[in-house]
Amino acid sequence: MNAMAQKRIVVLGAGESGTGAAILAKTKGFDVFVSDLSAIKDYYRDALDTRGIEWEQGHHTEERILAADEVIKSPGIPKEAPIIQKLMAQGTPVISEIEFAGRYTNAKMICITGSNGKTTTTSLIYHIFRMAGMNVGLAGNIGSSLAWQVAEKEYDYYVIELSSFQLDNMYDFKADIAILMNITPDHLDRYDHEMQNYVDAKMRVIRNQTSDDAFVYWSDDPIITRELKRYGLKATLYPFAEAKREDLAAYVEDGRLYFNKPYAFNMEQESLALTGKHNLYNSMAAGISANIAGIKSETIRKALQTFQGVEHRLERVARVNGIDFINDSKATNVNSCWYALQSMPVKCVLILGGKDKGNDYNEIADLVKEKCCGLVYLGLHNEKLHGFFDGFGLPVADVQSMKDAVNAAYRMAKKGEIVLLSPCCASFDLFKSYEDRGDQFKACVKAL
Repeated sequence: MNAMAQKRIVVLGAGESGTGAAILAKTKGFDVFVSDLSAIKDYYRDALDTRGIEWEQGHHTEERILAADEVIKSPGIPKEAPIIQKLMAQGTPVISEIEFAGRYTNAKMICITGSNGKTTTTSLIYHIFRMAGMNVGLAGNIGSSLAWQVAEKEYDYYVIELSSFQLDNMYDFKADIAILMNITPDHLDRYDHEMQNYVDAKMRVIRNQTSDDAFVYWSDDPIITRELKRYGLKATLYPFAEAKREDLAAYVEDGRLYFNKPYAFNMEQESLALTGKHNLYNSMAAGISANIAGIKSETIRKALQTFQGVEHRLERVARVNGIDFINDSKATNVNSCWYALQSMPVKCVLILGGKDKGNDYNEIADLVKEKCCGLVYLGLHNEKLHGFFDGFGLPVADVQSMKDAVNAAYRMAKKGEIVLLSPCCASFDLFKSYEDRGDQFKACVKAL
């Protein structure tokens, strides 16, 4: 699409994604206007001002927005927002920043999605590519805005973590390597509480793939297996699973992790930097992706052995009087907490709660009974947690601040046990973000 045919671009939301989209649109010669219902952070305001991009904050000027030829929407804005409904009703194209950025780069796109594991897998792939000396950018849900990088940098590869919200408004964009870790219920509040709507969003990662492309996925996921039958996929399939099968691109046998295609090599499972079953899958997906990109097996091995892990994801914080504190603030859904509980080697006090996204806690019920010695409910509205967990016979505490949560958990835990922050919920009732929640947890633990 050329700038002449696409004159007026409006960007809704001026965070990392929106600001990046506006900068790219400006460099491509569009008439750009940015509108954010909230206050724009100083950093992003300065970035827009220095490039002469017009913006507004605290309100939407409807006539200007509705006059756009195309609108780039930040992923945090739901389709139900009144301004989006009006744009859709009049037929104005509403796209994501990733869709827009994809038009202006020929770099290879390695795109990772899934309900859980995507941040670790994305970071791991980026680590391998960097270790291999590739010219690579990190973008999407983590890293910098893809559009901003396309505007001002020149990379051969982008490793992009994609949420379902980013995938929702992608149409012509194509992943050269698409990676789907798993699909479990999440964000159902944004999908009319219909699981299939969320599943359809995740499956968009394979949209537009050709026979030159690759699709890497966990083949033991029942939803992915079912959905694949509905798609006439042209891409080469690279399934992975724990138990050996002839069709798998990666599996484990006798304590060794085997990679089969496109090039065969193996390594000791014990030498992986990341432990736990979920991290085994993350390592498989990352290793396969690097293998497809032609990175040497020695480099992949070394990278999988040296990776440091991701902040706020099963991050060890400290040991206080024999009690280990683990920050898993990134567990914003029930399945993430399931993975965390499954990996606990001893009894733990679980801190959970926040903004519920239509959670079904049955998934972790058995693990809570088996692994937990206490529960701390951290949120403004803990009624649902009380209703579900109070009958388990565990000690519980009800708190509205991180300091109280850490103190309550510390009192409940005994020497040799773990305090685990793995909230199952979004952070927005009490915190700015899951990072803010995790940072506060770490600060409170260090103050004990």
